[in-house]
Amino acid sequence: MKPAEYAEYDALGLAELIASGQVTQAEVRAAALSAIEQLNPRINAVVEVWEDEPAAATGPFAGVPFLVKDLGLTRKGRLNELGSRLAAGCVAEEDSNLMVRLRQAGLITLGRTTTPELAASTTTEAVFSGPTRNPWALGRSAGGSSGGSAAAVAAGLVPAAHATDGGGSIRVPAASTGLFGLKPSRGRISMGPAVDEVWAGLAVHGVVSRTVRDSAALLDATQGAAVGDPFEIAKPQRAYLSEVTREPGSLRIGLLVHPLNATHSVEPIANATRHVAVQLQGMGHNVEEVCLDIGLGWEGFVEMNARFWSANTAAWINAIAAGTGRPIDASTLEPATLSLHRMGTELTATDLLEAMHYRNVVTRSLGNFFCKYDILLSPTLPALPPALGRYNEGQEQLDGKGWMHRVFNHSPFTALANVTGSPSMSVPLAFDPETGLPIGVQFSAGFGREDMLLRLAGQLERALPWTARRPQVWAGKS
Repeated sequence: MKPAEYAEYDALGLAELIASGQVTQAEVRAAALSAIEQLNPRINAVVEVWEDEPAAATGPFAGVPFLVKDLGLTRKGRLNELGSRLAAGCVAEEDSNLMVRLRQAGLITLGRTTTPELAASTTTEAVFSGPTRNPWALGRSAGGSSGGSAAAVAAGLVPAAHATDGGGSIRVPAASTGLFGLKPSRGRISMGPAVDEVWAGLAVHGVVSRTVRDSAALLDATQGAAVGDPFEIAKPQRAYLSEVTREPGSLRIGLLVHPLNATHSVEPIANATRHVAVQLQGMGHNVEEVCLDIGLGWEGFVEMNARFWSANTAAWINAIAAGTGRPIDASTLEPATLSLHRMGTELTATDLLEAMHYRNVVTRSLGNFFCKYDILLSPTLPALPPALGRYNEGQEQLDGKGWMHRVFNHSPFTALANVTGSPSMSVPLAFDPETGLPIGVQFSAGFGREDMLLRLAGQLERALPWTARRPQVWAGKS
C-alpha cells in the first residue's frame, strides 16, 4: 500500500480493509510511516515517531494508524513534554484512561503531535518544537492548541488524531485545516486517572478527523466514565456511529454571525455562514438570527476564563518545575506562559470562587437558550488563519489578561461551549473564494446532545461533502 492509496481511506475504511484481509496491519503502518517521513518536514506536525508500538489483536480500529497530542493523555514509558522546554524529557509513569481505550479500540499510535506550550494558545507555534504549518497554506497557522494533530490529519498522515479542547482547541484547528472536529460534553470521556477535571472542567478530550463517521465511532470507543471519575453523565441511547445516518428532523437553529466582543466576522466567513443557514432552511430546519445573552459582558467573560486558565496553568507549571528542578523563567517558558503563571499565582481563592459563580451564570443563560433552540449556529472563527508569527507578535508586552484577550479575540465563538460543558462541532462546509482556505462553521447543542449534533453533521456531510478537496500538502502528492 502506497501513501497515496492509504490517504484515500478514513479510519473505518482502513479498518475494513485490514479486517477483510485486503491489506495487512504492517502494510498500513508502513504507508503511514512513509507519509510521515515524506511530509512532516514540510508541516512540522509530529514531534516524535513511535515505530515500535505493538500490532493490535482486536477492536473496531484494529491496525489503524493514529497520533496523540503531546498533552492531556499519557503513554507509560513515553515522553510527555507538553510543548514546553520546562517539561523537556519528562516520561509518563502510567497510561491515562483514554490511552488504554485507544489501544483497546485497536488503534496503533505512531507518535506525538505538536502543541503550543501547555495548550495556552490557539496557534501551534511553540518555541520548544517550532511552528506547525497549515497544509492548505504553509505560511499560515494550523490553529491550536491541537494544531499538530489537525495538520497531520489534513495532510493525510493519519485519518484521525487525538485532540483536546479547553477553549476551542479541537474546533479552531479543525476549522483552520478543513477537518471535522467535535468537542464532546464535559465528562463524556474520562480525564483520569491522574486528574479528575482539567482547567476546572473547561477542557475535554476528543479527536479531529476527515469524516463524521470516524469521529462518531471513535467517540463510541472512548466515551464513558472510569473508576473514580467525579461524575458520570447520561450514556447515549444508541451508538454514536448509528446517529450519523439518522435524519435529525426539523431543528430550531439560532444564528449568530458576529462575535460577542463587538467586532465583526470577515466578509467571506460571514457570507459562508449565512449561506449555510439558507441551505439548512432548504433542508427543512428553522433558522433565525439571534441576539445571544450569556448573562455576562465580554470583558467579564474573558476575565472569568483568564482566572481559570491562569490558576490551572500556574499550578501545572509549579508541579513540573518541582519535578524537574528547572527554574520558572524565560529559559524554560515563553513570555505569555510566564504572564499566565504570574496572574495565576496572584489570584486569591475568592477570585476563583467568583469565576465559578460567573461560570454558573453563563451556563444557566445558555441552558435557557437551548430550551428555545436546538442548535446555536455561528462561524467557528471570525477570520481566516493568520500568517505564522503574527499571532505571537509582542506577547512579551502582555500581562495574563492581555494574553487571554488575544486568544479569545482570535477565537471568540468557541469558548462558550467550554464554559457550559456542552458539545460543539466545527464542520468544514465552505472555502474562501480568494485564497481557497477552508472555512469552519460551528454548531453547538445542549449538554449531552452529541447525538443531535452527529445526526446534523451526517446530514450536512451528505448534502455538502468536503473530503474531495485536497490541501497543498497531501500524502502521495509529488
